Amino acid sequence: MTQTHKMGVTDQVTLTQFIIEQQRGLPEASGTFTLLLNNIVTACKQISHLVNRGALVGVLGSAETENVQGEVQKKLDVITNDIMVKALDWGGHLGGMASEENDDPIQIPKQYPKGKYLVLFDPLDGSSNIDINLTVGTIFSVLRCREGVEPEPEDFLRKGSEQVCAGFVVYGPSTMLVLTTGHGVNGFTLDQDIGEFILTHRNMRIPEDTSEFAINMSNQRFWEPPVKRYIDECVAGKDGPRGKNFNMRWIASLAADVYRILNRGGVFLYPYDIRDPERPGRLRLMYEANPMAFIIEQAGGACTTGKERILDIKPHDIHQRVPLIFGAKNEVERIISYYQQP
Repeated sequence: MTQTHKMGVTDQVTLTQFIIEQQRGLPEASGTFTLLLNNIVTACKQISHLVNRGALVGVLGSAETENVQGEVQKKLDVITNDIMVKALDWGGHLGGMASEENDDPIQIPKQYPKGKYLVLFDPLDGSSNIDINLTVGTIFSVLRCREGVEPEPEDFLRKGSEQVCAGFVVYGPSTMLVLTTGHGVNGFTLDQDIGEFILTHRNMRIPEDTSEFAINMSNQRFWEPPVKRYIDECVAGKDGPRGKNFNMRWIASLAADVYRILNRGGVFLYPYDIRDPERPGRLRLMYEANPMAFIIEQAGGACTTGKERILDIKPHDIHQRVPLIFGAKNEVERIISYYQQP
């Protein structure tokens, strides 16, 4: 489980200090990544401020526009996307970026130098929650690219296993950043008084077993048999084949659901369903599934479509959707085994 302890002012570790100390053990590391991450974090601090102010600054409600997926955008979807782009396009650390809210990859303006990284992001995950004051988040993923070259769309279509960093921010009662660079998962809390993210959750781990599951039960009639079987066993509780009771949790914000599982365990399912055979899943591979899968596996969990490890999928489209099942390793492996049976 998460390792936390009470810290005095003198032993607080800021996010920047933590990243620099991690990079000292890597001979090939430069300060470029730290500067890039600082720009991402600056954008998330601005988003946190707007989310917390809400109706007071007129950012709630619909923007009366649609994104590339045909979803009606909230005002904050548009505003947070602009914040992320403006925080990242000038620093010289990126070759390009891509957002869930934009049809195509976003080019770096010609007046700025090009860097050796690509960033993909969902600027406001769970935005349907914003008008009712429930938790939302920001998700991001970092890939390497060819330095100084204008990236093509194909340069973004890389397996999740090639990520060099993934993270998300939860805008809840406190603003939390969860991050991995491939060396475990750590959590940072935004200290509003000093404007810094402070390391508060060191080496976050997901227990291999759980008695909690998260799924949208309203889609039950569309599920494939392996998912129906698994959920039926959970709902049957002590009287069923599992011989124990389960609780269900569902927040409808991926960042919040992942954060809960990192802190208290569980398994999350947004599986394939049969209502639209042309749409294999609900969640976006590049902006949601890949970064979360990287984090989940680094915390000792597992992440799959039911039939394939998420981080092994070779993308064919920047807005590709996939089924997503993740969390406690033993529960995920049980679900996979149900898919493998005739």
